[in-house]
Amino acid sequence: MVFRKLMAAFGAGVEVDTVLSNASVRPGELLRGVVHFRGGGSDYKVEAITVDLTAVVEVESGDSEYKTTYSFLRQQVSGPLHLASGAEHQLPFEIPVPWETPISAIGGHPLHGMRLGVHTELALAGALDKGDLDPLFVNPLPAQEYVINALDRLGFRFKKADLEKGTLYGSTMPFFQEIEYYAGGPWRSHFTELELTFIAGPRHMDVILEADQRDGFLRAGQDTFNRFTVRYDDNPAGVDQALQRGLESMARR
Repeated sequence: MVFRKLMAAFGAGVEVDTVLSNASVRPGELLRGVVHFRGGGSDYKVEAITVDLTAVVEVESGDSEYKTTYSFLRQQVSGPLHLASGAEHQLPFEIPVPWETPISAIGGHPLHGMRLGVHTELALAGALDKGDLDPLFVNPLPAQEYVINALDRLGFRFKKADLEKGTLYGSTMPFFQEIEYYAGGPWRSHFTELELTFIAGPRHMDVILEADQRDGFLRAGQDTFNRFTVRYDDNPAGVDQALQRGLESMARR
C-alpha cells in the first residue's frame, strides 16, 4: 500500500490510498475497493470523498486532435467526517459499473489504445484533491466477447481501439468506443477496415458496424453502416447470422 500525501492548500500531510478489490470487472458488475486515509498533524473536517470513473477520450477540433479525460460516473462514498490528527480510517465502497462502460481488456490483456481508471477525490478544508489514476480493466460481456471472437473467425484482424467524443442514438455516454480491424479473408475484397461499437444494456446490446469500402468500378470508397440488436439469451447461431447479414448488407452498397 502506497499512501499519497496531500499537502497543497491545507498543508495537512493527510495521506490517502485507494485499493481496488477487483480492478478487473465487466459492465454491470460491482467495482469494490477500500479508501485508506490517515490524518496529519492537526484535526480536519473531511467534507466528502468521491470515487470517479474516468476515460481518456479523443476529441477532434478542426484539423487537429487531442486527448482529454472524461468522467462517466461519480459516486460519493463518504459525506462529512472528522479526521483527527494521526487517526487512520478505512472506507469500503461498492460502485455499479455502467453497462455502457467501454472494454479495456480482453482475455486478461489490456486492449491497445484504451485507458480507463479510477480517481479518488477528497474535499478537505475547502480544497479539493484528485489523486492519481488507478487503472481499471473492463472485460467484455459474454455476448460482446462472442461478437469479437466471431470477427476473428471471419478473418478480421485487430488494429486498435479508442474512444471518440460524441453521443450515439440509444446511448447516454458522452463518448463511444471504436474497436478497429483490418479486413481479412473474403471481406478484404469489399472493405479495407471495419469499426465495431457496442451500446450495452442490462438485457441486450446494439452492435454498430462501420466499414470503409474499397474503391471499385464506378464506385469510390465510402463508409457504410449497419446496426443490429443482440439479446443476451440469443443462441450463438442467431448472433452469427445477424453479423453475417450486417456484413453482407454493407458489402452490397
